[in-house]
Amino acid sequence: MAKGPSAPPRITNKKVRYEFELLDELEAGIALVGSEVKSLRAGKASLAEAYAVIREGEVYLRGCNISPYLQASYNQHVPTRERRLLLHKREIRKWQKRVTERGLTIVPIEIYFSERGIAKIKIALARGKSHADKRQDIKKRDDRREMDRALRRRR
Repeated sequence: MAKGPSAPPRITNKKVRYEFELLDELEAGIALVGSEVKSLRAGKASLAEAYAVIREGEVYLRGCNISPYLQASYNQHVPTRERRLLLHKREIRKWQKRVTERGLTIVPIEIYFSERGIAKIKIALARGKSHADKRQDIKKRDDRREMDRALRRRR
């Protein structure tokens, strides 16, 4: 019995919550070429070094590596090219103000496909964490894990 097509994988930035304090999140579309969409559906992308910049009233994603699609023709895409993010003007202006005033960064959290099959990216306005903040987060996570273990043992 044939199964239907499986859902495309979500490409996540695993380190973003460790490296940054996320202040505000937003969903945006991405302007992609055909071979990039095929690579994303195959899960061949990385957001590890990616960030977004606002330039001339547009938001661009930099450092996102989408591997070339092997079955594509001779006209391949450049793996690390700048990709335009599709946002409303008022959202861009609001975030531009916050980024310039407070020195915040726009980081991607994950790339996924909507129910309609459209590539979307979840981005966040973030503030970098200090080394002490990171250690404090690790301690909280370890304490929570210990409490959960103790509760499970009592049952």
